[in-house]
Amino acid sequence: MVVPLLRQTAVRRNQLRRRLREIGRRDVLPRLAQPTDVAVRARAAAYDAPFETLRQEFVGSVCPPSRSSASS
Repeated sequence: MVVPLLRQTAVRRNQLRRRLREIGRRDVLPRLAQPTDVAVRARAAAYDAPFETLRQEFVGSVCPPSRSSASS
């Protein structure tokens, strides 16, 4: 996981890193069919994004939507 400096304090960088790690642990890893390496690089907007927005974008970018919901 890469969280760029972008003139942020260590506290803010670590907070973002912890939030992304938790989303990966709870929402992304259980959805992957087999063990997979996932590389994440946060953008500047991630520092100010609400947790739910981070979760939706992270899960949406790694886990494609299921076909059953797309055909409805």
